[in-house]
Amino acid sequence: MSNSTVGERLSTIKHVVLVLSGKGGVGKSSCTVQLALSLANQGHKVGVLDIDLCGPSIPHMLGLSGHSIHQASAGWVPVFADPSKQLGCMSIGFLLPSKDSSVVWRGPKKNAMIKQFLSDVYWGTLDYLLIDTPPGTSDEHLAAVEYLQEWNPDGAVIVTTPQAVALSDVKKEISFCHKVGLPVLGLIENMSGFVCPHCAECTNVFSTGGGEGLAKHMDVHFLGRAPIDPSLVMLLEQDDKTVVPKLGTDDKEIRTNSIVETYQHCELSKIFGRISKELDDMLESKQN
Repeated sequence: MSNSTVGERLSTIKHVVLVLSGKGGVGKSSCTVQLALSLANQGHKVGVLDIDLCGPSIPHMLGLSGHSIHQASAGWVPVFADPSKQLGCMSIGFLLPSKDSSVVWRGPKKNAMIKQFLSDVYWGTLDYLLIDTPPGTSDEHLAAVEYLQEWNPDGAVIVTTPQAVALSDVKKEISFCHKVGLPVLGLIENMSGFVCPHCAECTNVFSTGGGEGLAKHMDVHFLGRAPIDPSLVMLLEQDDKTVVPKLGTDDKEIRTNSIVETYQHCELSKIFGRISKELDDMLESKQN
């Protein structure tokens, strides 16, 4: 792969944003998916590149498990999550023989796979490419930043939970961004409370405010809090993404055309709709 090849692929993409987390289990991938669904619902053309090579969960969350990659003359074609092809995805999950297959690779092979994703995937014209990364600051992060750096990716959105143990690792993630020259666009405090499926009241099961406090302390823009929403959990777990999750036994079945539309029935869509709009306004203002 040459740098010019990566440049050709990125030349048709308006914004490149990495989604990072200092710790595993904070809901980084679900936040990536929700940002993508919200941006697509707002009319943007979005691609999601899943470089969490050892734990590729994006295909399952988007309802794309079992799909395979098609090779065209221009390169690998993303797998689309909606009929209008507004939201595309690329993941190593599409290359594995089964969803239970493990990826046991050393650093150089991981780097080579990321290079191939960046050089061989034909996204076409995109408004946003969201890159979902593994937790921590490992080979995958260094490889992605290195091969993107020449084309100035817009920056990173960092995901944390309110607890002190997660916040400690997020400080390291922010430090990593500063060291490699990757701008931090903002921080999302995920799992900040629990939304009752019956009355929609939010209860602070763990704690709240830790992410916002850290953002202020480290002079990072705070994008907002996102509670645990049972309807989102059901949507990401169920196989048919065109069925709105039923939280009550008497609820009537509602069907949509795609997961982009189904997600709008989740309470969290309002929060991530605002976060994605704020992110879009921020990046547009920087360009102008």
